[in-house]
Formats: sequence, structure tokens, C-alpha cells
Amino acid sequence: MKKVGVAILGLGVVGGGTYKILAEHKEFYKSNHNLDITVEGVLEKNRGRAIALGIDESKIAESIAEICSNPEVDIVVEVMGGVEPAKSFVLAALNAGKSVVTSNKELYCKYSHELEKAAKKNHCGLFYEASCVGGVPIIRALTDNLQGNRILSMLGIINGTTNYILTKMSNGGASYGEVLDEAKRLGYAEADPSSDVDGYDAAYKLSILSSLAFHTKVPYTEIYREGISEISPLDIAYGKQLGYVLKLLAIGKNTAKGIEVRVHPAFIKAEHPLASVNDSFNAVYLTGDSVEDVMLYGRGAGAKPTGSAIVGDIIYCATHSNFVYSPFENTEKAAPSTKFIKNFESAYYLRIVAADKAGVLSKVTSVFGKLGISMSQIIQEKENSDGAVPLVVITHETYESNINKAVAEINSAAEIAKVAAVIRVVT
Repeated sequence: MKKVGVAILGLGVVGGGTYKILAEHKEFYKSNHNLDITVEGVLEKNRGRAIALGIDESKIAESIAEICSNPEVDIVVEVMGGVEPAKSFVLAALNAGKSVVTSNKELYCKYSHELEKAAKKNHCGLFYEASCVGGVPIIRALTDNLQGNRILSMLGIINGTTNYILTKMSNGGASYGEVLDEAKRLGYAEADPSSDVDGYDAAYKLSILSSLAFHTKVPYTEIYREGISEISPLDIAYGKQLGYVLKLLAIGKNTAKGIEVRVHPAFIKAEHPLASVNDSFNAVYLTGDSVEDVMLYGRGAGAKPTGSAIVGDIIYCATHSNFVYSPFENTEKAAPSTKFIKNFESAYYLRIVAADKAGVLSKVTSVFGKLGISMSQIIQEKENSDGAVPLVVITHETYESNINKAVAEINSAAEIAKVAAVIRVVT
């Protein structure tokens, strides 16, 4: 039986969950994987938290140097989050010859090129399944099972906080602010939720996933990003009326013209499989040239779902001595030959507040016609008490630049009509 020593850096929600899984399943791993996995050290400022988990005080390290110098430690698990000191600790572990398993999407997204260089130099494993989509095995699917395909596109709901907020807004009609406050009380959102609600978390994950899927470095700085804070229950309701559900989507496309990567709220048809992914669940919908459509679905966060991915990486590391790294040249920036599409094509939802005057609709359609924008669906409501007439339009696919020009031109005559909302539509 192979003995495997593990050290855990950080015993928060995910670190604590990982420790519990390893402790509870110890005999299972012995009998099924022939592995005796033992936690040989933890690095945690709150010693009381470690002791409450059942960790012997002798296993609580005072510094990363103590972890790195421990000959019983084979694999270091980093679940601290953030860039520093996590980056320094991971590099120290790799340079000490320890393989690393991390759940840190920001660290891996921004510095995987440095971490991988150290891993290669020291013949160590570097595993990061838990960095994207919690317990859903998306990394392994892209690096192993789907390697026979050219991945053409991916659509993902890859942030549980925003999916929870949009689900509650859709089901109850509450405002963004009301649901965000509820999400904070329930622990679904951080006290500072900006990383989630402004789309950074999803952009980090999309950078990792699209790099693997498209076999080229896709830096997060190349990803168009837009959050959900401006979303109104009114627009969600109009979308429902037209047969759509609103989600924060991570979108990646590998086309003949280049790579398209974006994170933003989008309407998706109610019958699409992603439309029924609700609350804190996540899913990624992939299209390969051979396999066609595949969807991976599950818990996108949480102690045990994320811990499950971490333990899976520990077992994989312990049972594979031939470590494999990124299937592309992993550098800080994209390769010069990689082209990114910024002026992407999409359908669009626009809510226009029009004055109750003759010729307003013809003015709007004239602006659209001049820019080659055609309409596929339209709702024209009766006049409101303030004299405004709501006009809701969904266009056929057009370029982002055309929509921006149309919005600017309509808004230039604000006394006639004003665009109150623009949301992209996945057709």
C-alpha cells in the first residue's frame, strides 16, 4: 500500500471540508485505491479551528518552511484564496519538490505560467480541478476525456452567487439589492461581493477553461466582462414573456476568425438545458466537433463539492507519476498568433422608453435599418402614467458595434426615446 502525506494550507470552508473527506474516507481509499492518505500537516492561524476538526496539535505548522521541510509531506493542498501569500507558499512547496493541488482560480488564472514553470523544473504535479465549477469534473474532461475533439464552443453558468441572485429575482420579482442582501445573510455572497457580481470570478474561470479547450493561452484580460448589478426585475419579466431566462453566462467560441471570450448577463431560450440550472448550481455546455453537445452539471461551490474535486486531484496525483502540464505554451500573455474577436456578433434585447408621439417607432426602426439591424420579436405596451410607452425589442444577430451605434443615436434624441436596458441574447 502506498503511503501519501498531505498538508493543507488553510482550514476555512473548503480546507475544512477537504480534511473531513480525507478523514471520513480513509479506509475507503485504502481498500479501493490502495492508498493510505494521511494529513501530515496544516498551516492555519486559528489553531482552535484545527483542533476542533480533530487535528493533532503536533500537525499544526508555524510556517510554510515547516511544511516544505517535512519529509512526510508529498502533496500540498492550497485552499487559502487570493494571490498572496498563496502564490509564495505554492512556489515554495513546488521548489521543495512537493506536488500541489489548488482550488485558487485567481492565483492559477493569473500566475499558472510561473507555477507550472516551477512544477516542471522540480518534476512535481500541479493540479487545479477545484479552481473551476466546484465539484463538477470539467478540468479532467477537457484535459483527458475530450482530447479527441476540437472544442468549438462553451457556454457556462460558472458562478454560484450570481446564479442564486438571478434565480431569486426571476422567481420572486425582487430587486437586485434585496436579493443580494439575502444572499449575504445566507452565506451565498461575501461581505464584498464584487468579485462575483462584477464577473471577475467567472472571467478567471473562463480564462482557465477556454485556454484548455482551445489549446492556447487565453489571458483573463482578453475577456469582455460585465456584471449583474444593473439588472432589473422588469427586464427579467419581459424576457420571460418572450420565452427567455436570464443568466450570467461565460461564453467561449473558437472560430475561423479567432477566439471570442466574454462574461455578461444574457437571455437564453427557456428550453435550453442551461435555463433550468438554478440557485447555486453550475453547469458547462460544451460543443465538440466529434462528440457534439455535452453538459456537465453540479454543485459549483461548497465545502464538500469543492473538497471532492481536491481529493480527486490528490488521488490522481498519487496514482500518476508521469505528470502532464498545459497542452499549450503557457506564458503570461497570449501567443502573438492568437486572434481575439472583440466586435462579436449576438442577438440583443433592448427596452426602449418612448415618448407618446407619432413617428417614434418609425424613428427607432429607421435607426435599426440604417445599421442593418433587424427585429425578431417586439412588445409595445400601452402608455404609462408618466406618458412614456415601453417598447421591447429582440434583434436578430448583429455586431456589437452596430448596437452601440444604434443606442447612441436613439439616446441622442432623448426627448423622443431612450434606451433603458441592453442585454445580449444567446440564440
